Amino acid sequence: MKQIDLQSQSEQSDKRTGHHTDDYSLSLSHCTYREQHSPTLFMKLATFNLRYDALPDDITVQQSLDAQSAINPLQPPKYLGVHKEQPWSLRRLRVAELLLREDFVVVGFQEALIRQVLDLAELLGNEWKWIGVGRENGIEKGEFSPIFYKHTRLTCTSSESFWLSDTPFTPSKYPGAGSFRVCTFGRFVTVKAENTQEQEITIFNTHLDDQSDKQRQLAASLLLQRAHHEILKMNAPTFVLGDFNSASEGSDSAAYQIFVGKKSPVPIPLSFSERFPVSPEDKRGFKFHDLRAEAPRRAVSSNFATFTGFGAPNNTRNWARIDFIFGGSNKGWTVTGYNVKASLFDDGVLASDHRLVCTDVTLSKD
Repeated sequence: MKQIDLQSQSEQSDKRTGHHTDDYSLSLSHCTYREQHSPTLFMKLATFNLRYDALPDDITVQQSLDAQSAINPLQPPKYLGVHKEQPWSLRRLRVAELLLREDFVVVGFQEALIRQVLDLAELLGNEWKWIGVGRENGIEKGEFSPIFYKHTRLTCTSSESFWLSDTPFTPSKYPGAGSFRVCTFGRFVTVKAENTQEQEITIFNTHLDDQSDKQRQLAASLLLQRAHHEILKMNAPTFVLGDFNSASEGSDSAAYQIFVGKKSPVPIPLSFSERFPVSPEDKRGFKFHDLRAEAPRRAVSSNFATFTGFGAPNNTRNWARIDFIFGGSNKGWTVTGYNVKASLFDDGVLASDHRLVCTDVTLSKD
């Protein structure tokens, strides 16, 4: 499946407004890590369900930035003055703020419509490129699960999309699922720096169905097969980012349990296993690790839930941990930190109904 051209998308977003977004970038990155680790070995990964643009308007990114510039930075907001879901034209600046405060190298988004993808390409600036397709037609229709990456740190050498259904090579929906579900795959190599070697890395980003547990189990099984095939082929550090709509425990945990090796995968389409074969002998013992459990305990965020909804801050009834970053059991990585960032701002605006989940990893050649 053809991917949308990365550079042309970035250029289109720049031409759309003529705004050079590097001026908007914040510089509050974790300098201590940058000093202690080679930039080709240490990187920050993140996953963030944006909540699709459910309240669309015609406000441009530049208009949002102009409105923000008109606010007196010394004037306190009306604390928790707004509530419920706000338009994307307001939320996008909060999303960008969360991202630009950290030195992320890879971010996987979910529920991103094409407007949201282009807006973020504009707000994050020229250091960033992205891969992915709209899930409904393999081009621009429907939600994307795009992988954004900092091209000053990584070069994308290969990418593809496949669908989490019985017909994974064409845009399709699993019977009984609420929506089309797609996975974005990217193979990357670190940009060579002085006294370092290039390092390959593989990233998957996806969003499993919210209504069908059978779809989620099939999706987890497809992902496991595709990732294992890639690892046998490349033996590179491999990470899966995304919203699984599946908690680690409880009645909806089957997809998670499959992924971490506690439950057997379900049968997958023959066409998929033939294109991405893994022998029965090789399958033994392979699984993914939940990176929250792999970080030193003192380096793990106290925030646990990744879905909070748009309800009042004290309404935790539907809070859940369903967004994850996984690492393949072939390793080649060490986790040094794991964080779940709050989406709520002082004025009551929630950047999303999910929280930004991020991890610090150090890559190594095993």
